[in-house]
Amino acid sequence: MVIRQFFILLILCIAVIEPAFALSKLEASVDRNPVMEGEYFVLNISADDEVDTGKLDTSILLKDFIVGRTSVSRSTQIINFDAVKETRWQVLLAPKQKGQLTIPSFSIDGVSSSEIPLKVVEAGAQPEQAKNLFIDAKVSSDEAYVGQLITYKVKLYLAVELQRGVLNAPVIEGAQIKQIGEDKDGSEIIDGRRYRVIERTYGIIPDLPGQVNIKGATFSGDVLVESQRRGGMFGFNESRPMQAGAPSLSIQVEPAPSSFQGQWLVADLVVLKESFPDDVKEFTVGSPITRTITVLASNADENSLPDISQNLPAELKSYPEKPQRHSFVRDAQIVSQYSITAAIVPSKAGTFTLPEVKLPWWNPHLKRQEIATLPARTINVKGGAEVDAPTQVASQSSTVSSNQNSWNANLFALLWLVTLVAWGVTFIAWRRAVKRQVQTMAPLPTQPQLLSNGLKALEQACAEGNTSKILKQLQRYMSEQDARPMTLDKIAAKSDELAEAIRQLQTLAYGGKSNASTEPQQATAVKALLIAVKNLNINAMAHQPSPLRPLNPSE
Repeated sequence: MVIRQFFILLILCIAVIEPAFALSKLEASVDRNPVMEGEYFVLNISADDEVDTGKLDTSILLKDFIVGRTSVSRSTQIINFDAVKETRWQVLLAPKQKGQLTIPSFSIDGVSSSEIPLKVVEAGAQPEQAKNLFIDAKVSSDEAYVGQLITYKVKLYLAVELQRGVLNAPVIEGAQIKQIGEDKDGSEIIDGRRYRVIERTYGIIPDLPGQVNIKGATFSGDVLVESQRRGGMFGFNESRPMQAGAPSLSIQVEPAPSSFQGQWLVADLVVLKESFPDDVKEFTVGSPITRTITVLASNADENSLPDISQNLPAELKSYPEKPQRHSFVRDAQIVSQYSITAAIVPSKAGTFTLPEVKLPWWNPHLKRQEIATLPARTINVKGGAEVDAPTQVASQSSTVSSNQNSWNANLFALLWLVTLVAWGVTFIAWRRAVKRQVQTMAPLPTQPQLLSNGLKALEQACAEGNTSKILKQLQRYMSEQDARPMTLDKIAAKSDELAEAIRQLQTLAYGGKSNASTEPQQATAVKALLIAVKNLNINAMAHQPSPLRPLNPSE
């Protein structure tokens, strides 16, 4: 109890002898003098007490300066058991005109600061190395055509440590703008002073002819600068707000020339490339041929690249995939790419020519139209292997049924129905047999192969009924099973029933017919394929040696 009373008395004594704080001094300073016209500098105002931050009125600065962001900080320091308090304002200012200006006096609670005479020089007159932060920007060309991609590169130069900041995109009307690639962080030495350089690239695509004005990119953030305490001999880093802007630029945009023929495309260079199985000398009827055509354009927008169409002979059917578009930066050039992949399926044997592909484009440097060309290509197609099977006879009968009398048509329909029933009965009996065999063979390590992801994916494709997808999934599954790439011809060589199922599916996929009359044929072919694949797996498991040693050593 006595100790508690002693501490209470001690606290009261400290409170009595502690001096009352009162504002006694208000100081104003700038981070540099002279300054350049239009460039931001920092005005520091400090008070030797904690005061209400709203008591500082900076509206008087609006006459001669552009007033930017204002930040406020408070601090308390204990020096020789004495508490020193401070309130500091940092105001971003930019002079509106060159010449001799004056930062007026400020007053808080009857305490005033001194005026500051400020010399403002013309922009660019101050030595470059005296700047701690500045922005430079340039465009790839000050003349362009409608739809042409112009690169706008902005560089932020920092001679101080960046704490946080935002680099804002340029403001432009009458054109599209988007950032290209990622920011680059490097360094440059200017007049003997090393700067950290952050570079960003934008793509500008004018929409209309005429003059397009670009308001430069801007930066706003905080940097760490070395400062020094009053009366101290050691420096410390303090955060200081800074802003900077790139100069404004303009581009003269010309319309597309009336002499240009084709879909308008302007680029520095356009190239056509092709991916084709050159190692194959002869192709087979019904076997797809994969062909990919790629357009590469330097300094062009990916969305401006036109679609490529292939005018193939009637004997060659094309099944194109969805085109792919993207852009990337290579050797300081923006490269846009368009790719289209198609499966070309020959329906007849013979020699055919894939015609040349032409793509007109405009060269802005030579100011003339040019044409990118992919040369023509000749291919040889041989007839597919003949396979004797009842289903082939049925297919041929279906082809000529329109020329036969009604009795033959009815007989064919009856035979087809009997075939479907027979397939159904066989399939059900097979599934029961496989189920019993799976239960018996459950301990064997090869059983999970029947339930592999590849087989499930094949069954899923069969359930969907997309014949092209079924054939692709079959190749993928068999390639996984054999641990090597498998073509349809190699798969067909594994068994006769597998070869017949593949032949039926190829006929359905690339025969050019897709209606209700082909649905029973498709169902039958799909079931036959699954039976052939699973029978192939069962035969493979039956020939695998047992991992268990025989119980009788003499065997």
